[in-house]
Amino acid sequence: MFEDIQFVHEEGSVNKNDIRLFALSTCGFCRRGMNYLRDQSITFSYVYVDKIPFEQKQELKEKLKKKFEKRVAFPFVVVNESVAMVGFLQKEWDSHVM
Repeated sequence: MFEDIQFVHEEGSVNKNDIRLFALSTCGFCRRGMNYLRDQSITFSYVYVDKIPFEQKQELKEKLKKKFEKRVAFPFVVVNESVAMVGFLQKEWDSHVM
């Protein structure tokens, strides 16, 4: 599903799940989510959606919306390509990324 996206990979000591973070470079909630993952030393990959070409961005958002049946807002996190979370809610993240 994400084969056309150039993710940045961050290695942590906790590597239980495949975590893909879709963020905006200007988003404070996205930064908080990324810092949370870093503070917990969780391995994850991310992409700044506002930095990819417009057509690719539109296609990506449509695929995410269709697959997970959620409105796309940021941060948008996909865990093991089966669970999606919208926004940074630490309790929700605790239960899915740890």
